[in-house]
Amino acid sequence: MPISLHQASIPLFVRGLKNLASLLEKGAAHAAENGVDPSELIEARLAPDMLALAAQVQRTSDTAKLSGERLSGIEAPKMPDDETTFPQLQERITKTIAYLESLPVADVDAGEGRTITLNFGPMKPSFSGADYLFGFALPNFYFHVVTAHDILRHKGVAIGKRDYLGAVA
Repeated sequence: MPISLHQASIPLFVRGLKNLASLLEKGAAHAAENGVDPSELIEARLAPDMLALAAQVQRTSDTAKLSGERLSGIEAPKMPDDETTFPQLQERITKTIAYLESLPVADVDAGEGRTITLNFGPMKPSFSGADYLFGFALPNFYFHVVTAHDILRHKGVAIGKRDYLGAVA
């Protein structure tokens, strides 16, 4: 049975974002229960040259919403990347999920026939919709979700693989 582009993208992005929201809830609870300034977690990073937790959440959101836009042709909401608190990060995730869930299935599936060209300065790779989703968007999305998980775990938040995976249907 074939799988559609919509089936392979939007539900996965939504699930990953919901799991990320749960991880952030646990991070906020950890900070409150242990007298940790929440900004210590939000600004934490795994290595000096890596993005902080807030930026990982922002990139997760950006990857999901821009993938939705590129596949569907429907403009994604602009978000300024200025979140500095757990509630602000949660609000960003909520807005991203709302946008993704608003995309018509047929419009996302039509992305299979689109050529998607990214702009990385002098490098401008082009993909078919499916190649973009499977070769760039999903790996990039999951990289940022797992990095956010790992930052929180590194900072002592009691989370593990089950939290990353979320509820199994």
